[in-house]
Amino acid sequence: MLFRQAEISGARTITLPRHHDERGSFGRIFDRDRFAENGISCDFVQASISRTSYAGTLRGLHFQRAPYAEAKLVHCLRGEIYDVICDLRPDSPTYLKHQYFYLNCSDNEMIYIPPGCAHGFMTLNDDVEVFYAMSNIYAQDHASGLRFDDPALRISWPRPVAHISAKDLQWPYYKGSEDMVW
Repeated sequence: MLFRQAEISGARTITLPRHHDERGSFGRIFDRDRFAENGISCDFVQASISRTSYAGTLRGLHFQRAPYAEAKLVHCLRGEIYDVICDLRPDSPTYLKHQYFYLNCSDNEMIYIPPGCAHGFMTLNDDVEVFYAMSNIYAQDHASGLRFDDPALRISWPRPVAHISAKDLQWPYYKGSEDMVW
């Protein structure tokens, strides 16, 4: 595994090694010791897969408030996504900055997102699957989000949003409000 510091404080890109033979390939997606050697000390307690049918679908921007703030590990299993993380930690040197990544099923890349960051992605083609591992359990009362088009975040999505959930359209704009503080 090759770990590289991303622009967002504490975030990392992780390149997964693949071993190939006549059957296909094999690669390890998580190794607690390698993660710890690279400054990531968390146990992942939940894992999920999302399947998105249509290109131009936007999911996010999502996060959980304390005490259920969570780190995420994101990997694209099928298709391609434009993945975005936004730093919402007021004490972070990258506060309110965002970074985007193109993740696809061929690159062997993952993103580690530290607690206190919002996350979202847009599908760039039909029939996309994304794997997530989370460091905390889903807590509905602490689940939150921000609008994908929030002017405070200035995210430039690569194409118009074709599909988005009603819930994601109802997230508030970021105002530095106290309920966002970690």
